[in-house]
Amino acid sequence: MSEAPSPGIFDNAQREFDRAMQRNLKGLDYFASPAPTLGASAKDVLIQRGTMSLYHYRPMSDEVYRVPILLVMATTNRGYIFDMVPGQSLVEYLLRAGFDVFMLDWNAPRSDERGLALKDYVLDFLPMAVERVQQETGENDVTVVGYCFGGVLSLLWAALDGEPALKNLVCFTTPVDFSKMEMFQAWADKRFFDVDRLVDTFGNCPGDYLYTAFDMLRPGARVAGNIRLLDNLWNDEFVKSFRMFDRWASDVLPLAGEYFRETTKKLMWDNRLLAGTMDVAGRLVDLAKITAPFLHVTAEHDHIVPSAASAPLIDMVGARNKQQVTMKGGHVSLVAGGNAIKRLWPTLVEWLGERST
Repeated sequence: MSEAPSPGIFDNAQREFDRAMQRNLKGLDYFASPAPTLGASAKDVLIQRGTMSLYHYRPMSDEVYRVPILLVMATTNRGYIFDMVPGQSLVEYLLRAGFDVFMLDWNAPRSDERGLALKDYVLDFLPMAVERVQQETGENDVTVVGYCFGGVLSLLWAALDGEPALKNLVCFTTPVDFSKMEMFQAWADKRFFDVDRLVDTFGNCPGDYLYTAFDMLRPGARVAGNIRLLDNLWNDEFVKSFRMFDRWASDVLPLAGEYFRETTKKLMWDNRLLAGTMDVAGRLVDLAKITAPFLHVTAEHDHIVPSAASAPLIDMVGARNKQQVTMKGGHVSLVAGGNAIKRLWPTLVEWLGERST
């Protein structure tokens, strides 16, 4: 006689049947419901000037720390990666810890802003934001936290004009050796890529072009992600997280034409930041002049800014009080999501807490 099936087989079959039913029902909801609302923490717009926006977030606790924080977003993406939804927002986390939080965010540049160059971001937008933070808080000291290319802009500003305002500088996944960004080097190879023609034709570098470039870094990731989504449609938390990150990753901004031309030639082609020959509006950039306490955080599995591209930074910065931290995760999961909540956010609050009174 054959043995009777174990009860566990029926339990597993019932669970898979229930999940299959939920996938079908939830699939209808997924396509019919609107995308999640992101970046909803209460804030005031202090500056709205073309491609530049400066926000001041409203406090969520009695402020503990004297020194305000200015978050500087990369120019390719929206700043709401720092402020996804309640419970998954770095902005909210910092506010609840007692910090006064501001953000320098970006909008799609208008056609008449095609002439914006690196000097406008480094010598105009960023110092304007810092000055407004000082006016708003009555404090001369400001902590600047830059993400990805927002970190590059922060470094350039700090080396040229950061003192005496800069109290602390934090960079997340910030490249300085652009020769090690191999996929970007491939599609920006000057033997084949005519950046002058692109800018002269389109004015601003289209967001779709940049989105495709990011997608090329992991060509199978989008298909694999959709398969995981289909398999997990029954799981509300998975679907919620997928939609948040998918929306942010798809929300790629165009770049001002001259800014894109200049960064391509000086950084991607000539690697001037690593070589020590980088200039902004003719002013030579020396990262050794940055003396404020410095923290650089990188991700072990960063496919956008590989560790080799960011590794030299810690030795290039002149600060005596400086620290390099490498954490598990990727370029995005380092700063947002469950991995960030457990690792980066507490580390950031502890490091800043010791240096913000």
